[in-house]
Amino acid sequence: MEFGSFIVFLLRNCASVLFRKSAIQKYCETECSYKEMGITTYQEEERLKETVKSLACKENLQRMCHMRMDCEPLPSEIMISELIGLCRSLLFPGFFGGADVNGYNLEYTLGLQCERLKTVLENQIVAGKLVGNECADSAMLESIRATASRVAMDFIACLPELRRVLHTDVKAIFRGDPAATSTAEVIYCYPCIKAIINYRIAHELLVAGVPVIPRMITEYAHSETGIDIHPGATIGEYFAIDHGTGVVIGETAIIGKNVKLYQGVTLGARSFPTDENDNLIKGIPRHPIIGDNVVIYSNATILGRISIGDNAVVGGNIWVTADVASGERLVQAKSKQHTKIERDE
Repeated sequence: MEFGSFIVFLLRNCASVLFRKSAIQKYCETECSYKEMGITTYQEEERLKETVKSLACKENLQRMCHMRMDCEPLPSEIMISELIGLCRSLLFPGFFGGADVNGYNLEYTLGLQCERLKTVLENQIVAGKLVGNECADSAMLESIRATASRVAMDFIACLPELRRVLHTDVKAIFRGDPAATSTAEVIYCYPCIKAIINYRIAHELLVAGVPVIPRMITEYAHSETGIDIHPGATIGEYFAIDHGTGVVIGETAIIGKNVKLYQGVTLGARSFPTDENDNLIKGIPRHPIIGDNVVIYSNATILGRISIGDNAVVGGNIWVTADVASGERLVQAKSKQHTKIERDE
């Protein structure tokens, strides 16, 4: 074989080997990329089909899945988040929301937000009323939509009064905290404001007969701030929470005017009575009644349907299960002996 022919033969064979190696490498890379993208093999696909079939089985669901009749709305965390954002923007324009609000466009901006709020709120009220009501027919759905429209409009109409009450809360927080330099700082920085706004929104909707959605609104603030206020609680004006983390206020709690709570305070239930079938009896008053001008310091736990009288003070780290009289100061007993433990050098 001539030298030139040998070179041509060698190049052809090398190219063939390199091509096959490149094809194998490309196949392996493709398989890896399929795995990364979640593309499964035939055996895995069959297992997935069986698992999906089991997950979709009604016996497996045990009524823990809300099935829609047609295309009616479902409660939506995304829409709840938008609803809260719109309410906060309307109640405190310029402090919440992304709109560039000023004296020239304020009325126009608020008008747009009110229109959007009505749409979102109607949708979620319908969704809330349909939860657990899978047998609703088209006539019932139309009735629910009409009710939702009325409730949404009534709620928007009460926003000016809601703002007035929230302004009293801001003033109370500002007055009671020496670290606060302005009411603007309170609105911008204090997590309790977000929790109280959400509570007052949710409470209005709950009073109007809206199920599920009010609880989602307060739990949104709970996840944001660590402050857990049930929408069923009744809270007066000039309400202040200092710091706030860990505060819990139960469903049937009643709080008067000008009350201040510190972090970790629990207004909870002492026990839960049951019926003849050993099921919890729900809806009965089981949380404390707090009078006007009361201060409750950090980590106090107040349980049961007891009363804390007007102008009372409850000290920190106390477990309270009996009434506290008006003007009483309930504090821990001072230790008569103090033991000092020296640390070994």
